Formats: sequence, C-alpha cells, structure tokens
Amino acid sequence: MDKLDEIFGLQAELDAYIKAKRETAELSKEEWIQKKCLALLDETAELLNEVNYKWWKNPKPFNRDAVCEELVDMLHFWVSMCVDAGLTPEKIYETYRYKNRVNRARQDGKSEKPGYSVTNSGSDA
Repeated sequence: MDKLDEIFGLQAELDAYIKAKRETAELSKEEWIQKKCLALLDETAELLNEVNYKWWKNPKPFNRDAVCEELVDMLHFWVSMCVDAGLTPEKIYETYRYKNRVNRARQDGKSEKPGYSVTNSGSDA
C-alpha cells in the first residue's frame, strides 16, 4: 500500500471514530468541510507562531520539531477534507500534475488568465 493511501485510510478511520465518540455524525459533508477548514486555519496560525512572524515580539529559537508537528496537524485536517470531498490520493496526483503544468505555463507567460504576464513587469494592461 502506498503511504498516501495509508494516510487517507488512517484519517478516514480517525474521522469515523471521532464522529462516533463526539456524537457529531449528523453534520453534513459541507458542514464538516467548513469546520475542518477553520481548524486548518487555526493550525496554520499555530505554525505561524512557531516561525516568529510577529515582528513586534522578541523571536524565539526555531524549533524544527514543533514546526513539523504543526505541519502534520495541518495535513490531518487537509486529508480529512479530501476524504469528505471524495478526493482520493490518485485523483490528487492527477489533479496536481495537471495544475502543476498550468502553473508552469503561467510562469512562462502562456496563460490567458490576467496577472501572469512576464513581459510587462507585473502589469497585465
């Protein structure tokens, strides 16, 4: 089994356990995604706190382990939203490869979408 497949399976099991334990099974997929998106934002804020984004405070030493833990917390909620949306590891791979090509083309100035022109210093006149 692929590691990403295993992560998705573990997350689906954890989500089912939490829903049963916390008696929240009645929430819709949309409500779950909303809640998990907010949780992901909270974990992102926790990551920001680990990397001294507050220029008005004295910085603390970089803690790689804490940064990695926050990133994994973010992954938990991201994968959980993918499971809720029916997004599989295979579909993620396919969509990522497609979007990577699109983003690369945009950086090469090969996009009709405004904001990606590379020939006029960021202005899409």
